[in-house]
Amino acid sequence: MSEAVSALGNASFEGFATIRELGPVGMITLRAKHDLPALPKALKTVLTAELPERRRIISAGEVRVGWMSPDELLILLPYAEVADRVVALTEALGTAHALVADVSDARCLFAIEGEKAAQVLMKLCPVDMAALERGELRRTRAAQVPAAFWAEEGGLRLVAFRSVAAYVMGILTHSARPGSELFPA
Repeated sequence: MSEAVSALGNASFEGFATIRELGPVGMITLRAKHDLPALPKALKTVLTAELPERRRIISAGEVRVGWMSPDELLILLPYAEVADRVVALTEALGTAHALVADVSDARCLFAIEGEKAAQVLMKLCPVDMAALERGELRRTRAAQVPAAFWAEEGGLRLVAFRSVAAYVMGILTHSARPGSELFPA
């Protein structure tokens, strides 16, 4: 079995905000209607996590579960645990109409950190960053590519497709260039 590597070798950039590519990170897409009776129990049993409310991401230890749409959850967890958790979730859901898929190698994760982290995404995403609450997950575009992000302690996390990781790193670092703040202090 080959060893997992991050999309950009854990690249980082120091500007008015710190940009870091995080990885490898385990990611599972779980497609199922959120009113599926077996879903909350499967999440609790396999991940010790609750079903997140609409547009929220919750943490349960090293596991995060994010609401992506009315029939999709994104689960982030340690990379080494993905295969076992995919099997366990599939078994816990039984014959219910659901899909559990490992998307770890198809996605990448970035940290945008610092007091002015929100300004980086203000330039790239059509989202009211002032209204973004900690734990709120937003699906949108970062410049020209689909992305999802949320606020957490110390900054923001952004998920994108791995195939555009270099582009995303480029737009994030360009947006975080020193002297380009929207609201200089």
